[in-house]
Amino acid sequence: MGVISIDIIITNTGEVPIYQQIVEQIKAAILRGELPPDQPLPSIRLLARELRISVITTKRAYEELEKEGLIYTIPGKGSFVADFDKGALTESKTKLVEEKLQEVLNAAELMGLTRTELRIIFERVLGDGK
Repeated sequence: MGVISIDIIITNTGEVPIYQQIVEQIKAAILRGELPPDQPLPSIRLLARELRISVITTKRAYEELEKEGLIYTIPGKGSFVADFDKGALTESKTKLVEEKLQEVLNAAELMGLTRTELRIIFERVLGDGK
């Protein structure tokens, strides 16, 4: 199984640090099942070169992913997608969605939207249940 290319889009204009953008995008790909267990990831240096960012930034992203148990590193071999049980995968997906919804709730409160207004928006975005 060869190292795959990961499509990561970095924006320098947002409030989210670059390493966090990398963490979120790799995490999402793992949780969606696009990166199977034991899949080799690009080396820290290669990913840094591809994204035109610091090796230190890429290293920090990989360290965060390792702390979360989503990847593991074998010295001299590289980093790989970790194998974890489906229950943990479902819990991780749920936690990720809850975190994103909390961010939306915080932003809505800052803008002065009520919970009722937010529910209406949420229902509109959900559409007809598809």
